[in-house]
Amino acid sequence: MMNSDKLPYIIALTHLYNGKHRLLREVLQRYPDPEEAWERVMLPGKTASWQRAQEEMAFVDKHQIATYYRYDPDYPVRLAECADAPILLYAKGNINLRDGHFVSIVGTRQATERGKMITREIVLGLAEKLPKLTIVSGLAYGIDISAHRAALEAGIPTLIIPGHGLDRIYPAYHRPDAVRALENGGILTEYMSGNTPEKHHFVARNRIIAGLSECTIVVESRARGGSLITASMAFDYNRPVFAVPGRISDDSSAGCNSLIRDQRAMLMQSPDDLIEAMMWATAGRPVQTSLPMDEDLSGLSNEERTLLQLLREADDGILVNDLAEEADISYSDIITHLMLLEMKKLIKSFPGGKFRAV
Repeated sequence: MMNSDKLPYIIALTHLYNGKHRLLREVLQRYPDPEEAWERVMLPGKTASWQRAQEEMAFVDKHQIATYYRYDPDYPVRLAECADAPILLYAKGNINLRDGHFVSIVGTRQATERGKMITREIVLGLAEKLPKLTIVSGLAYGIDISAHRAALEAGIPTLIIPGHGLDRIYPAYHRPDAVRALENGGILTEYMSGNTPEKHHFVARNRIIAGLSECTIVVESRARGGSLITASMAFDYNRPVFAVPGRISDDSSAGCNSLIRDQRAMLMQSPDDLIEAMMWATAGRPVQTSLPMDEDLSGLSNEERTLLQLLREADDGILVNDLAEEADISYSDIITHLMLLEMKKLIKSFPGGKFRAV
């Protein structure tokens, strides 16, 4: 947790910079001590920001809010990899942000009964097979709340990412679900108390949903659905995206179908599709990290052998640009080698330019 002596300065800085995460990150990289950073910064509004920080400190203490600072070791590891990760997070509940598998599930607010049923089946199916699974979503109507409720039904943690502070729940109709989530999971936000649900807040919070998770599932989405923003962010973070297909005549599946068509998401028809693609170990079945020792690799070139070895040493896979640099092979040549390795079923490609050995 954040050092309480430094917390007022971080709160004041985040209020002063008002969502300009990259600028604030540059300041904190130059002045790692938050107190020194606060003293060094000369911007209008410092007095008001300091007063606001004192008010927020009182709220945090009164309601026993946990805080996570971007440069502390307990900050969520996957989210910390994202350049635009929030500098400070506020949390309430029984939350473990570092262990196990985190899967985000998003979709349209105008979900069909089919979409709600599929969401439930996905969550229950994953919960049955994956140890230490946490479902991440945004508490909105439709697919979001279906995912949270299925996680609660399965008895696994669910993490709510709202577009407002912890002094309220939106929509209010989902308050009972949020209260239940506090017992096994919780609520995590970058917004101070007093921040109301605004449209741009929900867009911004999508990067937290995408950044926290190892992968994102889009169950239903219209052609311009908000969940496509989350999917796009996950894709940009080089996190695998999965989409449930629908009939071409279904407006509620137009966004999912386009993600699959544009190769920005993998087609998902069952929980096993995700588990296999992510190469996750399931209850009673360890993950296979390498092929048998007696396999025949005689048909591979020296470059392909090198690439295969590098990929086998990386449990989480490697981005194609990083692989080209590590193997010292030009980008144009490496694409050809990777394609041949994939045709031989020795590696698999994932959205975002990542490859893994199978």
